[in-house]
Amino acid sequence: MVTGAVQGVFFRDSCQRIAASHGVRGWVRNLPDGSVEAVFEGEPDGVGRLTEWTRTGPPAARVAEVRVTDEEPSGHSGFEVRGSPSTWQP
Repeated sequence: MVTGAVQGVFFRDSCQRIAASHGVRGWVRNLPDGSVEAVFEGEPDGVGRLTEWTRTGPPAARVAEVRVTDEEPSGHSGFEVRGSPSTWQP
């Protein structure tokens, strides 16, 4: 989860590009509260680099906080930019 001024600054598209360059699979999406949610899978080095990138994001982003939670891999085959969820519960 990434909070701050992270929507409308090409965060998702940049994240997808960075993920591809590091061989990371998963997805990224905007949430209605203005934050960005992402799932990263792959080699620890690539996931670590992408996670570190989220702490600053693209040049126009102003990241306030990054919360990382480890989960079991789901077996994603690529990296996609998803739309906002239709319903969201905090």
